[in-house]
Amino acid sequence: MLMTGRVLRFDEVRGYGFIAPDEGGEDVFMHANDLLDDKYLYGEGCQVEFLLEMGEKGPKGSEIRLLAPAPRGSTAGAQASSRIAAGEFRTELTEALIEAVPTLTAAQLRQVRGCVVELTRARGWLT
Repeated sequence: MLMTGRVLRFDEVRGYGFIAPDEGGEDVFMHANDLLDDKYLYGEGCQVEFLLEMGEKGPKGSEIRLLAPAPRGSTAGAQASSRIAAGEFRTELTEALIEAVPTLTAAQLRQVRGCVVELTRARGWLT
């Protein structure tokens, strides 16, 4: 059954959270594998649409789609506004790495920086 609701909480690291259905009733479990949009977009207060299923432990959402972003001041909204351009981040990261570990070779620096940049892109922290 297709339903709508608001995200009560979502832990990006653990990959799960809960939705309060608009129709009321029991909170619905949500898992990152069931999200149709990037997981960093889902935060407290986001309005979502989902298919309601019964899981082993109770109601579970699947095919969860973002309908409206989190209200201003929420975790997801703050995260989106703190994004920076990839080039700016790469420059700041390079300076921080050189200052922290001056013995890094250029090859090591590129390797570490590449790994960190990919991680931040995957998390949606770069524009």
